[in-house]
Amino acid sequence: MKSSVKHQRGLDAISPYVPGTPIEEVQRKYNLDSVIKLASNENPLGPSPKAVAVVKEALADVNLYPDGASYALRRALAERLGVAVEQVIAANGADGIILQTCMAYLEEGDEVIVSRSSFPVYDIFTHAMRATLVKTPLTEDYRLDLEAMAEAIDDRTKLIFFCNPNNPTGTVVTASEVDAFMARVPDHVLVAFDEAYNELVDSDEYPDTLKYVREKRGNVMVMRTFSKVYGLAGLRLGYAVAMPKVLDPLNRVRETFAVNRLAQVAGIAALEDDEFLEKSIAANHAGRLYLYGEFERLGLQYIESHTNFILVEIGPQAKVIQQRLLERGVIVRPCTGYDLPDFLRITVGSPAQNARLIEALEGVL
Repeated sequence: MKSSVKHQRGLDAISPYVPGTPIEEVQRKYNLDSVIKLASNENPLGPSPKAVAVVKEALADVNLYPDGASYALRRALAERLGVAVEQVIAANGADGIILQTCMAYLEEGDEVIVSRSSFPVYDIFTHAMRATLVKTPLTEDYRLDLEAMAEAIDDRTKLIFFCNPNNPTGTVVTASEVDAFMARVPDHVLVAFDEAYNELVDSDEYPDTLKYVREKRGNVMVMRTFSKVYGLAGLRLGYAVAMPKVLDPLNRVRETFAVNRLAQVAGIAALEDDEFLEKSIAANHAGRLYLYGEFERLGLQYIESHTNFILVEIGPQAKVIQQRLLERGVIVRPCTGYDLPDFLRITVGSPAQNARLIEALEGVL
């Protein structure tokens, strides 16, 4: 019997987000014992050891619901970032923040400005709310085009998703550029800075966007995650910092228990694990330099990155190369969904993973 129940109209514009291919799927499909995944920008060092320890202790209490307000975690974040606890919200990954923001602020007919080559989840949740996407290009050096974004603002603009460093290009825009951009943003437009890779940036020109919150600007939100440098992608933990009046609508639509008990204790412990943080940053820097040298040896163009991934130009055969790497047990990310079909996005792995990638890449090229 056919259902007569129709889905809401916003879904018609959505192409579901496709994450990196799971290791198990590649093992099964190609009958491989060993597969490495360099497609999802996960931490090759694993999770913070301190986080693992407290998660093991907390397992005995998973019969109990978590604190729905994530108060202890938010307090730890507030102390770390130098803001008030009321200025922090936690969620089921940064994706949860993006979803809550779209649910809380968007109505049919509102416009959302995003880069044409940026995180596709912005597009999905915008469409789900039946708002209109306004997409701007990248600059010639693969950075967000802030001039184009500013020019796109009009009376219907409600929200701007601003990914810095940008995924999938790994590029950043500078503090002076962001200041000039923010001077052009009217009060009715919420700017959501997505800084998932913030801790990995090594640049004196990288903006401190939290200053806008400290200045009590009422149309700014800064989103970050524990998935990358802290190695907690599997626990799904993200957060945002903004003025309480900006976060209040998000709190109204959030799930009752958006952050599970294990994620909350792991996040607090990870914030205290400075040794692991420094080790992750150093390993990523060394791995990036190694891959740069190998890409140059192979004659491949790449975009210098401020993250734990590198965007590599392969050419029209990029999808074919990605498939042949899969067959050799190396998972990388095709960028067709980012409007960059000639590129592959490659996570910086461990030394052994990086060496295996280069060996496989050299073979298929």
